[in-house]
Amino acid sequence: MGPIMSTGEMNTEHVVVFPGYLMTDKKIIALLAILVLLCLVAVTGNGFITVALSVKWLLRRTLSPHNKLLISLAASRFCLQWVVIGKNIYVFVNPGSFPYSPVIQILNFMWDFLTAVTIWFCSWLGFFYCVKIATLTHPAFLWLKYKVPGWVPWMLLSAVGMSGLTSILCFIGNQIIYQNHLRSGRQPWNITGNSLRHSLETFYFFSIKVIMWTIPTVIFTIFMILLLISLIRHMKKTFLVLSGHQDIRVQAHIKAFLTLLSFIILFISCFLTLILSSASGTQFQELKYWIWQVVIHLCTVIHPLVLLFSNPRLRAMLKRGCC
Repeated sequence: MGPIMSTGEMNTEHVVVFPGYLMTDKKIIALLAILVLLCLVAVTGNGFITVALSVKWLLRRTLSPHNKLLISLAASRFCLQWVVIGKNIYVFVNPGSFPYSPVIQILNFMWDFLTAVTIWFCSWLGFFYCVKIATLTHPAFLWLKYKVPGWVPWMLLSAVGMSGLTSILCFIGNQIIYQNHLRSGRQPWNITGNSLRHSLETFYFFSIKVIMWTIPTVIFTIFMILLLISLIRHMKKTFLVLSGHQDIRVQAHIKAFLTLLSFIILFISCFLTLILSSASGTQFQELKYWIWQVVIHLCTVIHPLVLLFSNPRLRAMLKRGCC
């Protein structure tokens, strides 16, 4: 997503008035309320996954490679949702100030890092699922199946490193815009400053984020397609040999297929909404910005719920917790 328009400290140095923008706009208030509610649902789901797997890790002194990826994804999403809540409440309360102020730069840095690392963790989780579950017999694939569990710590470190690089590059661009604004006398209508800002928003930020988001998305898509092909082949073989009294196995295969398909759809939908939102370049004073926020985080809310109810162990933990 492109750099969110920021609001700095409410003083005479930063304030910029946007005519026609009313803080009491009922549509924006409703969208903010929906956004916060979605984020809180995601916080609850991801928080439960993080706590459940953390307790398991403490009790057993170890955690499977799959669960290490899962707890990393849940923890990053948990933190991301709180950053989203804090940032959007901040820009809602302070609607009229110069973008890229110090406060919003910090929030943007956290958002950029957590968004990128979440995409990477999700991609590596899909890659791990494919390698461990798929029944492909190619020698290279069998070699991957043997090696991947030992690669998980390096996969997590690479995700953190690539995400850190993305957020640092975006932070540098934000600093350039802000320092140019200070040198130009803090005038929002300054032609040179606006030209630099437009160029960075259109090319620099967008290019960095598209590249960094596309790489894990391509990895995810390739291995998910392989996993789907493998699962469909296995389902066909199973259906041919099963008799009528073995409907439970048929239902299990169908459930696995639908869960995997929902995982793919949610990931691709989230990626596309991020790209489209970044390309649109909407500011937070516009209604479109809030609509994009709701759409983006609607995708991120559903996936942890799918993980909770599709994972038997997590579902059992949830039932015990409710009881």
